[in-house]
Amino acid sequence: MSHAVVNDKRPSTLRGASLPKWSPWAIAAGSIALAVVIGLAGGLDSRVQWGLIAGLLFLLGTYGIAARVEGRRQAKDRIATALVWVAFLIAIVPLASLIWATVQRGTKVLDVYFLTHSMGVVADSEAGGGIYHAIIGSLEQVGLATVIGAPIGILTAIYLVEYGRGNLARAVTFFVDVMTGIPSIVAGLFILSLMLMFDMQPFGFAGSLALAILMMPVVVRSTEEMLKLVPNELREASLALGIPKWRTILKVVVPTSIGGIITGVMLSVARIAGETAPVLLLVFGNPFINTNPFEGAQASLPLYIYQQYSQSAGSTAAYDRAWAASLTLIAFVMILNMVARGIARWKAPKTGR
Repeated sequence: MSHAVVNDKRPSTLRGASLPKWSPWAIAAGSIALAVVIGLAGGLDSRVQWGLIAGLLFLLGTYGIAARVEGRRQAKDRIATALVWVAFLIAIVPLASLIWATVQRGTKVLDVYFLTHSMGVVADSEAGGGIYHAIIGSLEQVGLATVIGAPIGILTAIYLVEYGRGNLARAVTFFVDVMTGIPSIVAGLFILSLMLMFDMQPFGFAGSLALAILMMPVVVRSTEEMLKLVPNELREASLALGIPKWRTILKVVVPTSIGGIITGVMLSVARIAGETAPVLLLVFGNPFINTNPFEGAQASLPLYIYQQYSQSAGSTAAYDRAWAASLTLIAFVMILNMVARGIARWKAPKTGR
């Protein structure tokens, strides 16, 4: 009798019915088709409206079908998953649309000539010209801002995590929080006030100082979070061997979190690379090539985009140059992030098997 019970191969009745794996795709296809029908019948011309209707129908359909087949408890789980997917699509569609529009419009004049020539004597209303002078200006301004802001931000984060105690640490944390939300124009006005005090003319390094102010709080916050993720056991093991704390930080803590630190620095670089207001106030723009950031007005990619687009009302050439420069700026930020990921993987601590 017991042998028959042990060898019983009948399926368990404890598990209820479940939808097949392809059911979300079928519900999504049906929701899209029904949304198109509703949009056409209702005279809705916007694809965005069609997408919102399809998302709502997908949520309702998922819950209704899952509740009927699997029960309300499982239906709630499926509706939560569906909400995550719908939110993801709502976030990714504008980004994909932006990239598509930039690539479509920016490739009209983006070529080797555009990248290797400046505006020079070319008027904004005329065809021709390029962004070589703006690329040089952006690289120098962002590079100098990174040289200034990244070390200060990293050292500040190390102080707050490893040494920060008492009123000084609380004051530093407070000012970092305030600087995180500071408008870029305020940083530009601060540097501009110093320039007016010393009767200085616009030059590239002034823009770098304003960009460094915007960069530092981002570096501090990202580095601080990465340092907090380092297990305390690693610090304690190093200190137990008689290694000084400064050397433990330099040889154990920082190498362990170097990947996240570099990623945070690159994110801050990506943020300041697109700032226009401080550059407009302090650098002023220059259609000619100026490789010296410490003397004379200088161009930059965000400022070039603003100036060209502001002149695009009566000129198709300026409009096309603005989109081409925008595509170049996006590619610049993407390359920075790819380089950061490569450095992070290269410098990440290796774990043995």
